[in-house]
Amino acid sequence: MRHRSGFCCFVGRPNAGKSTLTNALVGAKIVITSEQPQTTRRAVRGIVNRPDAQLIIVDTPGLHRPRTLLGERLNDVVRATLADVDVIGFCVPADQKVGPGDRFIAAELAALNKPVIAVVTKTDIAKRDQIAAQLIAVSELGEFTDIVPVSASGGDQTDLLADLLVAQLPEGPPLYPDDVTTDEGVEARIADLIREAALDGVRDELPHSIAVTVEEMQPRDDALTFVYATLHLERSSQKGIVIGAKGARLKAIGTRARAGIEDLLGGRVHLDLHVAVEADWQRNPKKLDRLGF
Repeated sequence: MRHRSGFCCFVGRPNAGKSTLTNALVGAKIVITSEQPQTTRRAVRGIVNRPDAQLIIVDTPGLHRPRTLLGERLNDVVRATLADVDVIGFCVPADQKVGPGDRFIAAELAALNKPVIAVVTKTDIAKRDQIAAQLIAVSELGEFTDIVPVSASGGDQTDLLADLLVAQLPEGPPLYPDDVTTDEGVEARIADLIREAALDGVRDELPHSIAVTVEEMQPRDDALTFVYATLHLERSSQKGIVIGAKGARLKAIGTRARAGIEDLLGGRVHLDLHVAVEADWQRNPKKLDRLGF
């Protein structure tokens, strides 16, 4: 058996199911998910280890028409990733009609001269006739190596998708140890878990205005780790929403995030959250740099 190894990138408009699909293929939660668009803000690598292959999936932000400097930088992350992968998975949700954003992405992918597999996602929330119509609509967007409908939540046809992606990889040895599922740093994953908890239940412009940094981690001898983190917002008026009445919402964010962090670290965690205002950080290059974008 010849071993294959290489990189795949999932690309699509915001909220197309890329992160959920990445987690399903890897078999572990390495990327946070949310109903809010633009949840993913950097290229996150997840590693699928098989006897015949190592598939490294790069989950990217959704390609979109940017309204801020942050949006422009997220699009740059996607395009830089696309240039370096061996195969691309173009994700289009089954429950939403093909739109201008999908056509724009399809045109960009056609110019790359790379194998592209079209993935119709979220089939578990669409009817059969809706899925059939979407498969036809996607096929009209361009020439694809394959078109496959999948449900990441239900695990439907995810193994088939993995086989199709692996078939496009070059032959070669594994690039990572076989017990590694991601090369993401611990602090970055903790910051994402906190932001995932903070995104729950918020709407309008607030989801885009939340950034999280981990300021310090202090392991103790009694197997308790102290984690100090900051939620950065753009306006003072947003603090009340995040903190909530008598701090109730901030406490709920900490409770939810702490559970995920304890699973990640494999031990007890004391999570200390602070809320700060970084005025218009999405548009300020120096603040974006400081926040890691």
